[in-house]
Amino acid sequence: MIRQLRNASVRALAAVISMGLGVQAFAAEPVVPSLAQPGLCKGSDGTAAAFDGRRTFRWSPEALRYAKGHLSDPTIAPAYKGVMTRAEAALTGPTYTVADKSRVPPSGDKHDYISMGPYWWPDASTPNGEPYVRRDGEVNPERATNAFDVSDLEAMSGGVEALSLAYYFTDDPRYATKAAQLLRVWFLDPATRMNPNAKYAQGVPGRATGRAEGVLDTFRLLRVIEGVGLLAPSRALSDADQKGLERWFADYAAWMRTDPNGREEQAAGNNHGIWFDYQLAGFSLFARQDAVARQVVSEAGARRIKAQVAPNGSLPLELGRTRALHYSYFALEALVGTAEFGRCVDLDLWRYQTADGRGLRAAFGFLAPYVGREASFPYPELKPREAAGEALPLFASAAAAYGDPALTDKAAALAARYPASQTHLLVVPARP
Repeated sequence: MIRQLRNASVRALAAVISMGLGVQAFAAEPVVPSLAQPGLCKGSDGTAAAFDGRRTFRWSPEALRYAKGHLSDPTIAPAYKGVMTRAEAALTGPTYTVADKSRVPPSGDKHDYISMGPYWWPDASTPNGEPYVRRDGEVNPERATNAFDVSDLEAMSGGVEALSLAYYFTDDPRYATKAAQLLRVWFLDPATRMNPNAKYAQGVPGRATGRAEGVLDTFRLLRVIEGVGLLAPSRALSDADQKGLERWFADYAAWMRTDPNGREEQAAGNNHGIWFDYQLAGFSLFARQDAVARQVVSEAGARRIKAQVAPNGSLPLELGRTRALHYSYFALEALVGTAEFGRCVDLDLWRYQTADGRGLRAAFGFLAPYVGREASFPYPELKPREAAGEALPLFASAAAAYGDPALTDKAAALAARYPASQTHLLVVPARP
C-alpha cells in the first residue's frame, strides 16, 4: 500500500509537470542563459547546413573532418581501427528485431519491447525464485538472453553507429546500405518493427510487468539519431524511410510524455530523470519538434542541476549507490548531453549556475581530483576501473566548452589512457 501511494504521488507530480502546471516552480531565477554565439547546430536541422547535408546534433563536424583527414595519425588511428572492426562485424552480422524473442509481452504483441531490470535476481528462498530480489550494481545475465530485447537493441544501435561512421570515413556505400537495412527492420518494416513504447521495459518477475525505470533502456537510440545523419549523402535511406524514422521518434517522444511510466520517469529525482530529459531533447530534435527540445533544456537548470547537483558539485543521490563513481559519471553524461542539445536551440546549459554554485562546472570540479585516482573516491565503487573509462568523453566535452586548462589536462590524461575511445573521432580536443 505504501508503494502504491508513493507511485501514485510520483505520477501525480509528473502529470502536473507535463501539463505545464509545475513550470512556475522551475522558472525562478537563475534561468538557462542563451548562447553568446550561435553554433553549427541549428534546431532540428542540426548541422546539415555546415556539414554537407549531414544532420547530426552532438557529433562534431569539425572533429569528424579532422579525423577523416588524419586517419593514420597516432591520436586517431586506434579509435578509427576500433570503429572499423565494429563496422566489419556489423556488415556481416544479422539484422535485429523485437519480433523474434522467445517471451511474449503482457500485451500479447511481440512488437512491444520487453526487458528485465538489470539488478534483479531470483530469490533462492522461494520455489520459483519469485518475486525477484534486488542486488544493486550486480547485473543478472538473464537480462541479456533472447527472452528479452535489450541485447538486440544494443546490437542494432551499436551497429548503426559503427556502420554510419565507417561510411563517413571510407565513402564505401556497403556500410550505409547495411545501416539502412538495420534501421528498416527495427523501426519501419511492419513484420519486424518495434512499437514506439517502452511500457514493458525493465520489468521484474513476480513484481512488475514493466517499470518507469525502463525508459532508460532507449538511451541507446541516441546513437541512432546521429548515425542516420551521417548516412544522408549515400541515399541508402529513401525520403519515405527518413520520414518514417522521424515519425517513429515523434511517436516515441509522445509516449514518453503521456504514458504513466514515462511521466513517472520524468519526475524521477536521480539520474533517471536526467536521462529522460537527454532522450526527450534528442528525439524531439530528430523528430523536428524544436519547441519540445527547447522546453526540456530551458527547464533542466532548475529541474535537474539545481535539484541534483550540490553546491560542492557532487550528485548526492548517486553517492549512496554501490557504484557511486559510475553513477556520478552516468548522471553527468546525461547533463552534458542535454547541454550539447541545448546548443541546437540556442541555450547554454553549460553556463547555468545557481547563487550557491550549483552547475555543470562545479560537478566537473568535484570529480576532477579522482581522474587517474579512481580508487581514492571516498564513496562505494565496486568497479573503479570501469568507471574511469566513462570519464573521457565528459572531460573532453567540458574542456571544449569551458576552455579551462585544468580540464584540458584531465581530458588529455584520459585520452592517453584510452587511445581507442571513439571520443577521439567525435569531440574537438581542447588545445592546451
